[in-house]
Amino acid sequence: MKGIKRLLPVMLGWAWMMALGNSVWADENHMDAVRTGEQAKTFGPGESFHLHQTIHPQDYKQVGDIAKRPDDLPPPVASRPPRTVEINLVAREVVSEIAPGIQYHYWTYNDTVPGPFLRVRVGDTVRLTLHNDETSSHEHDIDLHAVNGPGGGAALTKVKPGETKSFQFKALNPGLYVYHCAARNPPTHVANGMYGLILVEPAEGLPPVDHEFYVMQGELYTKGPIGAEGFQPFDGNKMFEERPEYIVFNGRVRALVDHPLKAKVGDTVRLFLGNGGVAKISSFHIIGEIFDQVWPEGSTTPPLENVQTTAIPAGGSAMVEFKIEIPGKYVLVDHALSRIDRGAWGILQVEGPENPTIYGPVRKPATKAGEQALDVGPVRLKIRR
Repeated sequence: MKGIKRLLPVMLGWAWMMALGNSVWADENHMDAVRTGEQAKTFGPGESFHLHQTIHPQDYKQVGDIAKRPDDLPPPVASRPPRTVEINLVAREVVSEIAPGIQYHYWTYNDTVPGPFLRVRVGDTVRLTLHNDETSSHEHDIDLHAVNGPGGGAALTKVKPGETKSFQFKALNPGLYVYHCAARNPPTHVANGMYGLILVEPAEGLPPVDHEFYVMQGELYTKGPIGAEGFQPFDGNKMFEERPEYIVFNGRVRALVDHPLKAKVGDTVRLFLGNGGVAKISSFHIIGEIFDQVWPEGSTTPPLENVQTTAIPAGGSAMVEFKIEIPGKYVLVDHALSRIDRGAWGILQVEGPENPTIYGPVRKPATKAGEQALDVGPVRLKIRR
């Protein structure tokens, strides 16, 4: 019995891999069920994360700002009939800053984290071409959660450095979906920045709004502790133990402070939210706002109303909408609030007139000559001199 218990994790791992059939993770080149790293034994399919920890920063493209701007997304498409849509992506490994003075080896789609916001409509035929830059040190691919088919596209787009492959799929299900790299070792590729969102609009489209923004939470596992300067290599052991040093919006610390979301009083705002993970659930909240509508899990089914905080699992998404009544700076957070100190916060900057009937300070009433107002708890006394 003890022997069976020891073998159970291995048996379960093999059973799971066999169930994957012809998916990319079941490739015969990486079917080892048990790998021994320098500090940890692992049981999942694919390469060990320990194979991805040594690089030379000077060999890679230097990117000034890794952050995807939150307003960089295409316009709505559902007003047109279904058609064939061409999407071109480049998998490229680059070096950029997590924070000033702290460099990291990011793995990206099109040089930003997250990758491009992809937008199609139900009924479209999507032809996606993925090129892996010749300077990459690893094989890459793409798994889109919007795809019906083994591997979500990963089995058909596995590209070595310098290679290009294409595949096509029919957009059958409306919703907001995560995409990510699923090449061996999948969590390493995702943790290093290879994730993004694809929106499949329903046939009737989404209601018009004044602004749409694109925000994704992610985790960074650096060898040095948070704040350690210089080039910081990826630490696979920390990822394995689910101990990120940084938890950020849009790729780096202060990405949504340096590139704040901007709107005006009276505007209706829609946020497309995602969580690249690879380990933590995001408890997304805007301090001082209530979400009028929330579509959990990125589903386009009838929304929830009047929501304070919405949970977004690793590899999941959500859409939220709200109308802005009051000007000022609103802080976006993961309401697991200790993560603010790891970088998970941003700014929504709103301009426009004040509305003291909704929000404002209490003004003390004027007093008559010879009287002095005195506040005593809930009681206000007037003392005549």
